[in-house]
Amino acid sequence: MIATPNPLGQPGRHPALLKLAREAALPALTESFATVLARFDDVLFDRAGTAGASQLLFLDGMRELRRRREDIVAGFRNHLAQAWDALERGEPASAEATLAGQIEDGLSLVPEHVLESRLAVRNFATVLLRDWKPVLARLDRRLGWIAGGLELNADSNPISPEHIGVAIHEAFADCELAPEVRLVLIKLCERDLHAPIGKRYEALDEQLAAAGVMPQMAAPRRPAPRPPSPRHELDALVDALDQDGQIGNDDAAAPAWARRFADRWAESRGRMQSAGASQAAGESGEALSGNQGMLLEALHELLQQTRHVREDATSAASVAVGQQRPLSQREMMSVLSLLQATPSATLRAAIGEDGESLAQRLKSEVLSGATRLGVDPSQARLDPQDEDAIDLVGMLFDVMLDERDLEGRSRELIGRLVVPFVKVAMLDRRMFVQKTHPARKLLNSLAEACEGNTGESQAERVLMGKVEEIIERLVAEFNENLAIFLTLEEEFRDFLAQHRRRIEIAERRAAETQRGQEKLEMARSRSAAELDRRIADATLPQAIGEFLRQPWQHHLTLTVLREGEDGASVGEALALADGMLEEVSEARRQIVGKPWLQAWHPALRKVFASVGVHADAATGAIDALHDTLQAIAESRPELERALPELPQVALPTPPVQESAAVELGGKVDVTDFDNADADRFRGLEIGSWLDFVDKDGKVQAGKLSWVSPISSRLLFVNRRGVRFCVASPEELAVMVRLGRLRAHIDDGAFDSAMQGVIDRLDNKNATVH
Repeated sequence: MIATPNPLGQPGRHPALLKLAREAALPALTESFATVLARFDDVLFDRAGTAGASQLLFLDGMRELRRRREDIVAGFRNHLAQAWDALERGEPASAEATLAGQIEDGLSLVPEHVLESRLAVRNFATVLLRDWKPVLARLDRRLGWIAGGLELNADSNPISPEHIGVAIHEAFADCELAPEVRLVLIKLCERDLHAPIGKRYEALDEQLAAAGVMPQMAAPRRPAPRPPSPRHELDALVDALDQDGQIGNDDAAAPAWARRFADRWAESRGRMQSAGASQAAGESGEALSGNQGMLLEALHELLQQTRHVREDATSAASVAVGQQRPLSQREMMSVLSLLQATPSATLRAAIGEDGESLAQRLKSEVLSGATRLGVDPSQARLDPQDEDAIDLVGMLFDVMLDERDLEGRSRELIGRLVVPFVKVAMLDRRMFVQKTHPARKLLNSLAEACEGNTGESQAERVLMGKVEEIIERLVAEFNENLAIFLTLEEEFRDFLAQHRRRIEIAERRAAETQRGQEKLEMARSRSAAELDRRIADATLPQAIGEFLRQPWQHHLTLTVLREGEDGASVGEALALADGMLEEVSEARRQIVGKPWLQAWHPALRKVFASVGVHADAATGAIDALHDTLQAIAESRPELERALPELPQVALPTPPVQESAAVELGGKVDVTDFDNADADRFRGLEIGSWLDFVDKDGKVQAGKLSWVSPISSRLLFVNRRGVRFCVASPEELAVMVRLGRLRAHIDDGAFDSAMQGVIDRLDNKNATVH
């Protein structure tokens, strides 16, 4: 029989329960780590057998693990113990700050292998946080309750996945491991520690509940599934496609263009009767194929309506249509293959220009190209389905080239895909309604690689080189076999995965750089405020004033930068300034015979050393200060001395990443914003994307990479991991009001462009009606 726990009263410090929780958690977590670690050398040995040229690296890693196993386990255990000690002191340690602050000088560039390790353990923590979220939320509250009513979260809970990730990072930090071996070990930890750590969390949660710590907070029960509610047929249509991964995973994920088509199809037939979602869910593969056909039919209708409008405006051009024969598919493919191999100058010009319709240019090129095959252009026309394919692909690329950040070489390369994609549209119209179609996936990946890629960095140039290689192979090898798209898409996807890892490292470096710059700004502001507080408009002897404004202020800035605002050396520097000013006051009171500055010689030498003045040069500078005070005391200003010339020493500054700044331009009232917008940005999650609109209307997607704990400013990076916007929540709210910032919808280049196609078709039809 289980005894009913005796609930505790108000939250407060409960040392006995903290000790109970510590003894239940830390040894168990360390034991789990040690257990899986003992198996890793065998895994590395197996990896070495298939590692090819990296075989020796894995064998060396295996030997290093065996040699340093106890040290590795101790490193893991020590971090968790230190984090728990901080909790018991009532000052929970930040896992993020610990992970980011392991280099003594905050402005030093972190080695790439360290950044990769940090990124890997963050990914490890993300997986555990996602999979054990409910029990972790309860542990945050229970541990915070017994630690004095603290509010714990993933960053401050000493046994959270974040802190366990830091413990893993520190466990392997001193090991001599190749970067790829280190990353394999962290990935093995993610795989093998997932279940044991989850069980440790659940056991501790149950133990604290049984001890009376917030026992009412039980694990939530899963709600019973609700019966399906009636749906309109157009929703059932989209849902049926969703199930095959061809549009989206749920209603919100379904691209807007697909719903627009489904809506038009339903309205045009008056088929808006209710239909159960269960009926849609139970459709067979044949019915699913029929749903694809319905969307394609809606596409055809929209295009036909637009085409009729155009033909009505130029009726003379369509008089002889009934007497012309449509080009056969063989003729169409022959003409398109010629254009694919050697695009005409006018087609290339249309790709490079704004305003000219690619669809119209393509149709003209196809008909003129048919004459080279011996076809009389006066006796030939395009088949309606082929014309649909050309119209859709032409408008698709029109939208993509107009609205995406594609300039120069990027625009030219994407434009070379137009003719191959017309051929795909003619051969397999499912490309327009099947989200997993390899041609569609390849276009998304290539557009992602090209967007915003100006080739400024080596990584961008390498990526563009790969894009060019893929497109060259597609143009050279694609005939009527669609398998080439699958091959190239898989190859480019693997390449992009490696590139994205480099982007993540660039992101982390951008955050490190921004952190360093803000620490430097804070240190400069603090030193300037301390100097102003002491001297303000006071008149000081030249030597004393020069000393405080130059070497002393530089030294104080550097000290705050290295030790923080409350460091011991900061107090020493402030005491030195106060002591010198006191001696100036005493000298002005004609106190004669005092050994001026004698008590401050060590501190003075430290200040002069910070600006590169040592030994005899420092002695000479101190003597000048001494003689100045002596001259003031003796009322002999002619004996005052100036400081000897000091070397010009600049503060260390982090490297600034070159990036396109986001400028509002013009006269902007920075106080005119919606507080609700600012609050939303304050709560924006890391990894969220927003669309930034420049003064020319170009849209650039930005990812929230870091939030400053110093200034609360948000750092956004572009798709290359390069910083391009750092702004406060209030500044972002102003951008929203000005229409320069909006939510980002990432459906991929293909889906986004299809939405633009629908909008353009609707606008054309609406204009006529």
